[in-house]
Amino acid sequence: MDLIPAPRVALLDEDGRRFAFGPQPVLDAGPGTGTVARWLRRELGAATGWELPAAAAGVTAELRLRIDPDGAWDRGPESYRIDIGPDGAELTGASAAGLFWGAQTLRQLLGPDAYRRAPLPGRTWSLPYAAVVDGPRFGWRGMMLDVARHFMPKDGVLRYIDLLAAHKLNVLHLHLTDDQGWRIEIKRHPRLTEVGGWRPRSRWGHRASPLWNETPHGGYYTQDDIREIVAYAAERHVRVVPEIDVPGHSQAAIAAYPELGNTDVVDTAALGVWDDWGITENVLAPTEAVLRFYEGVFEELLELFPAEVSPFVHVGGDECPKTQWKASAVAQERIRELGVDGEDGLQSWFIRHFDGWLAERGRRLIGWDEILEGGLADGAAVSSWRGYEGGIAAAEAGHDVVMCPERQVYLDHRQAGGADEPMPIGYVRSLEDVYRFEPVPPKLSAEAAAHVLGAQANVWTEVMENRDRVDYQVFPRLAAFAEVVWSWQPVPGERDFAWFEGRMAAHYARLDAQGVDYRPPGGPLPRQRRPGVLGRPIEGAPPNV
Repeated sequence: MDLIPAPRVALLDEDGRRFAFGPQPVLDAGPGTGTVARWLRRELGAATGWELPAAAAGVTAELRLRIDPDGAWDRGPESYRIDIGPDGAELTGASAAGLFWGAQTLRQLLGPDAYRRAPLPGRTWSLPYAAVVDGPRFGWRGMMLDVARHFMPKDGVLRYIDLLAAHKLNVLHLHLTDDQGWRIEIKRHPRLTEVGGWRPRSRWGHRASPLWNETPHGGYYTQDDIREIVAYAAERHVRVVPEIDVPGHSQAAIAAYPELGNTDVVDTAALGVWDDWGITENVLAPTEAVLRFYEGVFEELLELFPAEVSPFVHVGGDECPKTQWKASAVAQERIRELGVDGEDGLQSWFIRHFDGWLAERGRRLIGWDEILEGGLADGAAVSSWRGYEGGIAAAEAGHDVVMCPERQVYLDHRQAGGADEPMPIGYVRSLEDVYRFEPVPPKLSAEAAAHVLGAQANVWTEVMENRDRVDYQVFPRLAAFAEVVWSWQPVPGERDFAWFEGRMAAHYARLDAQGVDYRPPGGPLPRQRRPGVLGRPIEGAPPNV
C-alpha cells in the first residue's frame, strides 16, 4: 500500500483479493459520524459519481463509519482502524478526528482518481482486503503560511486546508500581519486594512535583487472570510492559529496609525507599508496607548477564532530591532518606570503583558523563540525557529514547544543546488533532508521531551508571489514532513528513504489530480524557473543546532 504518511500497522490480504464497489454503494454512518459522512459524500461523490445514500435497516452497507472511544486505541484520540473484506470497508475512529484521518487513508487506497472533481468514464472502484491500525506520533502537525508578504486569496487558503488534511496535518498557522501588509479586518481600526493592507510595489527576488514588481500588491480577509476559513478548517479537524506580530514587524500597522510608532524619533506619518524584505527598524512604541490599541485588535481576533478550535494565539515577538527605543525618550522613561533590564526587558514586558491578557481570556500565547528572553509565564508556548536550542531551553524550563528550526523545515529554502531553482534561498533542503528531520532532539530529557507538542513547516512568501510558487516550494516536501510528524519513525539515519521515495510515485499522481504545481523529481519545469532573479543561496550543510 503506497500510503503517505505511513500507517502504524497495515496488513494486506496474502491472496491479493479486493472488494469491488457497485455503481451506487450505500453508507452506514453511526452516531457522531455525520461530519465525516458529509465529507465522503461531497469529496468521494465528486470523483466517483456515488451518492452514498443511507443504508436501509438490515442492509449491510459497503461503507460503514463508527466512533469507538473505548476501543483499544494505543495512539490517542486521533487514531483509527480500517477493515476491508468481502462485505466492504468499515472505518472506526477513536474520535471524529480519528475517523476523518481514516477517511483520508480510505481515499488514498481508492487511488489517485479519487481526488478528481468529476468521474472518469468507465472508471470502476475497488479496495484491497486489508486491515490498517494507525494514529499520530504528535498532536501538533502544522504548516505556517505567510499571507502577509504575498496575500493568498481566501479560496487559496481553503485549498491549502484541504491539502493539509489530505496529509493528516492538523494545524494551519496563519501569519496575518507584517511590515509588508495587514491581512485581517479589524472593525474598530479600519485603516489597518484600508491603508495597511496595500503596498505600492514589491521587491522581485531576494532583498539584494535590483529588480522590482511595480504592480501594487495587497488584499485582506474580511471577518466573514475568517469565519469561513475557521469553520472550513474545523470541519476537517484542522486548527487555525492566528498570528498578529508585536512589537516588531509592525510597519504596516504604523503606516495606518502613525501614533503606534516611536513618534519622538521618527516621522511616522511619513511611513508607508514597506515594499522591501528583511527587518525594518520601525517597531511599536512601548506605551499604554499601544497596548490598548492591540488589546482591541485581539478582542476582535478572539471572537473570530473560538477557543475550541484556536486555543493558541501567536504574537510573533521575533526580530524586534531596538534602535528606536534606545533613541526614544518615551521608551527610556518606560524602562525606568518598569524597572526592566534595558530594551530587551522592554520587549519581554510587551510580550508578558499579552501573555497575561490572553490567559485571562482562556487562551494560550505562543511566540517565536525570542520571547524566551526575559522569561515567560507558565502557560506560554514557544515556536523554536532559530534552531533547536530555543526549543530545548523552553522544554527544559517546562514550556510547551513546537519545533520549526529554520535550517531544517523552512520550505522557502531551496530544494536543490542547480542553477534552475527559482529565486534560491538558504541551504539546500531536499526531499530526503526533510524526511530525516527529527522534532525531538536526543539531548532532551524524557520529561522535557514530553513538552514537544510537535512540529510545523514554515512557508515564508517573500519570493513566492502566487499560489503556484507556493505549491512549488511546499510540495513534495510537505509529504515528507507529514510522515515525520505522523508516523512512528526510527532515528533519522535509519529511516528508509528509498521506501518513502517509492511510495511517492503514487503520491505524485494524487498531487496531479489535486492540481498541485509541485517540483518534479527531475527538477523545475521551464515555467517554474525564474531566470535572472536573485536569491540568497547558502552553500554547505546547514548546522544542526
